[in-house]
Amino acid sequence: MKRLLAVTLFLTVDLILLGSFVRVVDAGLGCPDWPGCYGHTSPIGALDRIREEMASRPDGPVTVFKAWVEMAHRYVASGLGLLIIALVVVGWRSPRASTPLALATLGWVILQGMFGMWTVTMRLQPAIVTAHLLGALILLGLLLAQWQRLEQPPPGADESAGAVDPALARMAGVVVVLVFVQAALGAWVSSNYATLACQDFPRCQGQWWPTMDLRAGFQGWRPLGQTADGQMLGFAALTAIHYVHRLVAYVVLAAVGWVAWRARRHFATRALGNALIMVAVMQLATGLTNVFLQWPAPAAILHTGGAAVLFGSALMLRWRARAGLRARMTATADSGLLEPGSELSVTR
Repeated sequence: MKRLLAVTLFLTVDLILLGSFVRVVDAGLGCPDWPGCYGHTSPIGALDRIREEMASRPDGPVTVFKAWVEMAHRYVASGLGLLIIALVVVGWRSPRASTPLALATLGWVILQGMFGMWTVTMRLQPAIVTAHLLGALILLGLLLAQWQRLEQPPPGADESAGAVDPALARMAGVVVVLVFVQAALGAWVSSNYATLACQDFPRCQGQWWPTMDLRAGFQGWRPLGQTADGQMLGFAALTAIHYVHRLVAYVVLAAVGWVAWRARRHFATRALGNALIMVAVMQLATGLTNVFLQWPAPAAILHTGGAAVLFGSALMLRWRARAGLRARMTATADSGLLEPGSELSVTR
């Protein structure tokens, strides 16, 4: 069960990276139908249609390369779905696996497939593209929850090494929310192609507060490159999308740094604290690289992957901290030091 889950987690992160690559090379409409490519299971059968499209629109979204990139993403997604079905089947016989959690994961990956279809059929609608990425993070969280359940020690085992302070558990939960919100803003930047709206740092367009159209930039339901009433999306709207993402990043980095520092004080959470620091530094470096080097593919892909790893690490830290807190409360109660009606008793 753990080996199968490890492979599934690995493939999920790979799929997130591949999805970022699809976005960076603008291959989202490389095969403009779904689930196949012009009705075929691979671009090989659709070569005539692809070449016709390339002849009529040389700079259009359909090329042989983009078609293969898009279909590769769909192939990997299909493989991931099969692995999650296998998790349900294998987990059914595992006493420590959670069947409801596995079924919820299966239901969610089916919904993700629907969002993949809508991404194509709705012509890269920014709200759908953003929801598709956030859905991938939720899928990663569901798989990590299954892993966490398998990692839990059996009843009666000594969990004292995991005891940590309550503030860490609470703040780790806040970081999970902050990283998820920041990932949503980053997906909104990418889906609206607003990465190059600010090409300097720390200021934007030479100003600390550039001209921004927040209302147009953050209209939720609108076509790509347009406002809700069909007008072209202005540069001030793209600036707003980019700069809000940058401002929230400062808050996220500060929160991650504080939590990582607290986590490193405890043996059970030290590795996760180190991971948070390393990934946060990588996120800062790749974010700046995107700005100064005009969105190079490796930096963009690593930036998306880093967001997924940061989200997963914060989730694991939250669960590890809560497990340690429960262990400490149980030990206190068993020793007779926990009075009825006390704060820890109510919390328990």
